[in-house]
Amino acid sequence: MVPKNMFLTKGVGIHKDRLASFELALRSAGIEKCNLVTVSSILPPNAKIISKEEGIKMLNSGQITYCVMARNETNEPNRLISSSIGLAIPKDGNAYGYLSEHHSFGEKGEIAGEYAEDLAATMLATTLGVEFDPNTAWEEREQIYKASGHIFKTKNFTQSAEGNKEGKWTTVIASAVFTGYE
Repeated sequence: MVPKNMFLTKGVGIHKDRLASFELALRSAGIEKCNLVTVSSILPPNAKIISKEEGIKMLNSGQITYCVMARNETNEPNRLISSSIGLAIPKDGNAYGYLSEHHSFGEKGEIAGEYAEDLAATMLATTLGVEFDPNTAWEEREQIYKASGHIFKTKNFTQSAEGNKEGKWTTVIASAVFTGYE
């Protein structure tokens, strides 16, 4: 069972109950009708990245749906939370890529997103044998990765929010959802 497609989605939910907050985040992301199974970090070879709208049309109520999901939640008023999916796509479409998930407290979405993107790119680069210094800044390594000729694209998809001012549960999710299996 290898998925042919993948789409990215994200959402925020706020509710007095923790589980209901998660459900509302899933609704915000458009994937609440599925039975979600989280998997690890491989983007299958030749997987097509499709739009959220196109992907959601492929889902059926009650369907077992595989995804890579980042999730974070808080009931602390004004606490900053983020969830991010990083993506690294190899230049060779017949090779697999990497997805990463990152969930953090106190990080703006941009910082959390860069971290997730860096993580996915680093995993792919080490698999492909790209030499780099792990102690250099992400921007410098990103240029090395892309200049290697092995990595086609990196990106991140991030959701952040501040905890509800009244202390209700706030949940953020970011997810890479797989569809269209062979």
